[in-house]
This record gives sequence, structure tokens and C-alpha cells, in this order.
Amino acid sequence: MPTTTTTKSEFRDAMARLGAAVNIVTTDGPAGRCGFTASAVCAITDEPPTVLVCMNRSSAQNSVFKANGVLCVNVLAPRHQALSSVFAGQGGAAMPDRFAMARWSSLTTAAPALEDAAVSLDGVIAEVLERGTHTMLFVEIRAVRLGTTQEGLVWFGRRYHGLTLPADAPVPLSGRAA
Repeated sequence: MPTTTTTKSEFRDAMARLGAAVNIVTTDGPAGRCGFTASAVCAITDEPPTVLVCMNRSSAQNSVFKANGVLCVNVLAPRHQALSSVFAGQGGAAMPDRFAMARWSSLTTAAPALEDAAVSLDGVIAEVLERGTHTMLFVEIRAVRLGTTQEGLVWFGRRYHGLTLPADAPVPLSGRAA
């Protein structure tokens, strides 16, 4: 088996060039209510609808998500940049104060769904895998709420960037990416 010659710093610099949607991932249930900002979220399959959410194993919230067994991925728009920073732990706000900064509801599970998110994906944790520093949560989606915005917030080059579709751009309702 070949040994790695890539350093942690090199890998992080490389990943800074991999743009990713910014999300606030939330949970609520017997273990409590909490959330965190994540860019390591991706679609896995559409049968059953499943996404992958990665979170740091050392996070105090890790055990809460596992115990609750449900979560909601809230895909953010540019107007959510400050909220994203707060849920990333910047400023040290307590969890109730983080949630007080926005309007939340719920879909199928008890996980908080951001009222004005670009999209909210609500589901149950179907599988948990541990790898290195992170926990991988495979989440079967039970409900989807599409927002009205045609904007997105991405993390690239260790900074936020807003994306906006032109007003006349058609938005496909379904189909495959080119």
C-alpha cells in the first residue's frame, strides 16, 4: 500500500479550492436542540433520497445528532452569511441565542427547518460511519421544502461567495446536471 506524502496543510489548501454550498444542519429531540454550519454535504442517491453530512467527531454536538437520529439540512442564500458564521461558532453565542437569530419551523421530523432557506432537507439518520476526524451521517430524506430564492451561498477560497441566477434564467424542476 503506498504511503501518503500529502500533508494536512496541503490537503486543506487543496480543499479550499473545492467550492461547496453552505448549510446549517440542525437537530432536535430527546438529546436536545443544536445546529452547526457545514459545507461537507452532498447528494448520494435519489432512491431512496439520501444525502451525506459530515461533522467533526470532536464536536460536542456529535453525540446529540446521533442520539436524536434526525436532522435538517438548510441550504443557505447570501443573506444568511452572518447566521452561518454564528452557527460555525464565531462569536461564541449559546445555542438558544443562535436559533433566536432566525425563524424556524419543522417539516416531518422535529429538526428545525430555516423558514427562508433556499431549500430544507429533513430526514432520518440511516447510517453512521466514522473516518479519521469526521463522522459521516447518511440521511434518508423524508421531506423537502423549496424556498423561493434563486440564490446560493458557497464557501470557496476560505471565504463566502453569493450566487444569483439571472431573473430570466430557467430553473429546471428536475433532471440531471450536464
